Amino acid sequence: MKACGLVVEYNPFHHGHQYHVDKARQETNAEVIVAVMSGNFLQRGEPAIIDKWQRAQAALQNGVDLVVELPSAWAVQSADFFAAGAIRILQDLQCDSLCFGTDAKQPFDYAKFAQFEKENQRMIDDAFQRIARQNATYSQNMSAVLSELYPEYHVEKDQPNHLLGMAYAREVLHYEKPMRLVPIQRVAASYHSEQFDHPTIASATAIRQAIKQGAAVADFVPEATQNFLSQATVDWEAFWPYLQYQIISAPIEKLAAIYQMEEGLEYRLKQYVTAADSFADFIKLLKTKRYTQTRLQRLACYVLFQVTKAEMKEAQEHPFIRVLGYTKKGQHYLKEVKKELTLPLIAKFGKQEAQRYGLSLRIDQIYQQGNPQITEQNFRRIPLFIDK
Repeated sequence: MKACGLVVEYNPFHHGHQYHVDKARQETNAEVIVAVMSGNFLQRGEPAIIDKWQRAQAALQNGVDLVVELPSAWAVQSADFFAAGAIRILQDLQCDSLCFGTDAKQPFDYAKFAQFEKENQRMIDDAFQRIARQNATYSQNMSAVLSELYPEYHVEKDQPNHLLGMAYAREVLHYEKPMRLVPIQRVAASYHSEQFDHPTIASATAIRQAIKQGAAVADFVPEATQNFLSQATVDWEAFWPYLQYQIISAPIEKLAAIYQMEEGLEYRLKQYVTAADSFADFIKLLKTKRYTQTRLQRLACYVLFQVTKAEMKEAQEHPFIRVLGYTKKGQHYLKEVKKELTLPLIAKFGKQEAQRYGLSLRIDQIYQQGNPQITEQNFRRIPLFIDK
């Protein structure tokens, strides 16, 4: 069966995502849509508003055939690591194509760009040494380099999907049979838009903001999502007391061992943790030109998880495919490709999996602390099945 892969977060699943799923099937003529979806914590360093099982169910009820989890060791990462984990899973599941949303302002050939980077890495490295500014972030410096060397390169501040598209394009080149790249232009709402300018499509950002303010979002999400949003929702503020405790109680040397804790950031966290009244306030106090909000939110996740550099390295060296759910067609496809998988396939989580994938288990257990109504995320959970 011909399969198209999607890399998603569905935070939460909305009508814009429905459009993406339908367009992916149409553009690729795929018989099966496979989504690798971030678990309970997301790429920008924040908890999902509803849990991974609820988001997977909404996706399966609205066009996706197979949903597998992108473990947090890959999901809560910068674009390159995020893409590496997701692409490895989709390639192992033998997807023929990768369909992703793009917010590029002009048509952009992602495959051509990735090939240029691969063939000119030494020239890019030399230019980086020449151009890089000390007070700029790595991504800002690299953007300046690529803008100079590749005339078609255009990236603006509000184009996270475009940047992810480039990361996907780099990753597929590592495989003998790379997935075909199929970008789909975003419609109606930009990634960060907080406005309801379209009668049925709004960004996930706008939807989450509306929920926080107690506003209705039923026009912008399918029924399944609306039902879940009326139950147990989560945001960073629910974890703020736990994060405060971790930072206040940990000795400096323990904080310094946390993954991605660099350049003395542990001292900065200690300095501002008692001055902040909320998580949002804490991030505002920490933020500088060098340390972006997203970078700091991810670091806050790593502190919350208490994950060390060594533990993250160990987790990334042992990727796996966790099945969250499937339709009848998705189940059939999984049976087709199962024997050729190189990654461990997990349908049920037991004692053996808990020992092998302890970081993923711990992160899900931490997520459950965000709301007492959140149900068990691993043990006694079997893949969702939608009979369609």
